[in-house]
Amino acid sequence: MAESESQEGNDCNRGKMEENLKTDMEELLEEMEKLTVRATWMAYDYVVIQSNPALHNAMQHLENVFRMCKGQMAKKWQEVLLE
Repeated sequence: MAESESQEGNDCNRGKMEENLKTDMEELLEEMEKLTVRATWMAYDYVVIQSNPALHNAMQHLENVFRMCKGQMAKKWQEVLLE
């Protein structure tokens, strides 16, 4: 009787370990996909910038404006929350 309970406990633990492993693997694969996409875009940007240096300045300007806008939106959002 004790053996069957022990066996059931081991099966339950094994099932949980398998589920955890599956979840961890899915998370790792998703992260790898994100990194692959990011690396691909970085390589693409590098090629584009090398072929047209003026584009680099335009992209830098857009990034700076985006960050400034994002900061202003965050500030306004905080003001709205405080009202």
